[in-house]
Amino acid sequence: MIASPDKIAEEHNVKTSNLLTLFVMTEKGLKFVEQAISQFRNIIAEVVIGQDGALTNDYSQEIADVCAASGIKFSQRKDFQTITSKYAMAISWRWLINHPPEKLIVFHDSLLPKYRGFAPLVNALINGEHTVGVSAIFGASEYDRGDIIHQASVQIRYPITIADAITAVGDCYLSSGMAVLETLASGQPLKAKAQDHRLATYSLWRDDEDYLIDWSLSAAKIRRMIDAVGAPYRGAFCLVDGAPARILAAEDLDDVQIENRTCGKVIFVEDGLPVVVCGTGLLKVTACVCDEGGGSLLPLSKFRVRFN
Repeated sequence: MIASPDKIAEEHNVKTSNLLTLFVMTEKGLKFVEQAISQFRNIIAEVVIGQDGALTNDYSQEIADVCAASGIKFSQRKDFQTITSKYAMAISWRWLINHPPEKLIVFHDSLLPKYRGFAPLVNALINGEHTVGVSAIFGASEYDRGDIIHQASVQIRYPITIADAITAVGDCYLSSGMAVLETLASGQPLKAKAQDHRLATYSLWRDDEDYLIDWSLSAAKIRRMIDAVGAPYRGAFCLVDGAPARILAAEDLDDVQIENRTCGKVIFVEDGLPVVVCGTGLLKVTACVCDEGGGSLLPLSKFRVRFN
């Protein structure tokens, strides 16, 4: 006796209903969950949500709301117990996941083997990379060394803010992610290829000190750094005549000949906006706020100002 199509679909849903646990956080995680639920709801066993206090909005509540509205089981990271599904998948995740490497799928914000490690997109923007993307890999005993399941890339142009770059890379997440989910839902094995470890580069973890502006660098690199650590991050940090401040936006300008070059000094003021001397080039600060009260420090109240 041949089973009806409805019966086959019902049996398939039973087999795949406990196939995948998603570990997600941030805006990328939100968009991924929305798309995954809309297309592959039946294979999702649970969504585990992470929080990031360094972000102005970590989207943990929005992710929870999407899961609740769709009837998908979810939990916060601190409350999660154990993985009961066959596969686990991590999107924009910061913590180790205890699951067999060959059943753990990790999404990384770079085109591996370049930028293994931490904050790869931020560091890629600071370095001026023109191609960024996402790699879906299997877990491994050493971070970001797993075999590559799928990659997606996008070309970017400068200047670009981290917010716009996150949006661009988010499309790569959806492209790679849905390709992987489609394979899982079909019951086919995931195919992967080994990384060329000879080409590996590493991206170091970042902390509060990495928000500090080094005025001895070129104006172009400082501007890329300011754009790369802006919202949803805290913003580039410096002292303006000793007062703690966050520079939120700036423009790099052509250099002039300076006989006694001193990085950080204001050389011009244009419509109340300071032009600061850098290692090479000049930087016009267009948005700067007090780090303590959040009020704008522009226009400058005086000309002789030092940015440290």
